[in-house]
Amino acid sequence: MAGVSDRVFRAICRARGAHYAPSEMTAANPALRDTAQTRRRLDLQGEPSPRIVQIAGADPAEMAAAARAAVAGGAEIVDINMGCPAKRVCHRLAGSALLKDEPLVAAILTAVVNAVPVPVTLKTRTGWDPASRNAVRMARLAQSVGIRALTLHGRTRACGYQGAAEYDTIAAVKAAVTIPVIANGDITTVEKARAVLAHTHADGLMIGRAAQGDPWIFARIAAGLVGVDLAPPSLAEVRATLRTHVAGLHAWYGETLGARIARKHAGWYFMRWFARGAVLRALFNAIEHAEAQLEFIDNPTEIQHGEAA
Repeated sequence: MAGVSDRVFRAICRARGAHYAPSEMTAANPALRDTAQTRRRLDLQGEPSPRIVQIAGADPAEMAAAARAAVAGGAEIVDINMGCPAKRVCHRLAGSALLKDEPLVAAILTAVVNAVPVPVTLKTRTGWDPASRNAVRMARLAQSVGIRALTLHGRTRACGYQGAAEYDTIAAVKAAVTIPVIANGDITTVEKARAVLAHTHADGLMIGRAAQGDPWIFARIAAGLVGVDLAPPSLAEVRATLRTHVAGLHAWYGETLGARIARKHAGWYFMRWFARGAVLRALFNAIEHAEAQLEFIDNPTEIQHGEAA
C-alpha cells in the first residue's frame, strides 16, 4: 500500500472503522531515507494511537537503526515488511525477496526486536513460490526471536497479486504459533471475511486494496461479523468523504502534488460508487488545479447523474 496508505488515507479509514493503520512502507537504507517523501511518511505528529511505522530493508543494522528512528519519532509499534512483491523492493533483496534467505530473516528480526522497546510485528507471505511455501517455519522463527504478531498474505512472492489467495497456509501458521496471526488477501466482503476467519481461525483481518475508494468496508465487515447489516453509504456521504479526502491530500502534500495524487484516489471512489464512474474519473483526471478538483466534486451538474453503481 505504499503510495496509497498515507496519513490522509489512514485518517479516513480510521474514522470509518479501521482499528489500526500502519504507515506506508519506508526504506531502511540511509541513502533512501533522507528524502522529503520518507520524512513525510514518518511524520506521526498528532496521529492517534496505535502509531505503527512499517520498515523494509535487507541489512540488520540498517533495519535496527530505522526502527530506533521510528520509535524516536513516535512509533508505538514497528512493523517489518517482508511481504511486498514489488520488483523495485525485491531487487534490493528486501520485502518478500527475503523469504529465500531464512538466516538473514532471523538476523533482521532479532536486530529489530533487540533495538527498540516497543512491540515489533511482521508482515509476510506464504513463501517464495507455490513450490516453496515456508510460512510455518518463518512464523516459528519470528515467534522465537520475539515478534509479537504476524500478518500473513495468502499468496507467495511469485504470485504477486495474481490468482486467488489461499488460506490453508494461514490456517497452518495459526496452528503452529501462539502469537496473534492476522489473515490478509482478497478479503472484500462480509461473507469472505466470515469464511476466512472460520477457515484459518485467525485473530484478525487486514484489508488493503479493497479499501481503496471504499473506506466504509471496515465498519461494514466489523458489523457483519456480529450479525449487523450496515447499509451502504449514500451518494451524499460518498461525495462528502471524497471531498474530505481530496482536500486532505491538498493540505498534506501541497496543492500541486496533492492534486496529482488525488486523481488515483478519486478514481477509486468514482469507479466503486458511481454508474458513470469511468466518465467521472476521466473528467477529474483532466483537472490540473486543486481548487478546480474541489469545485468538480461540489458541482451537482457533474455528478448528479451518478446513481450508485
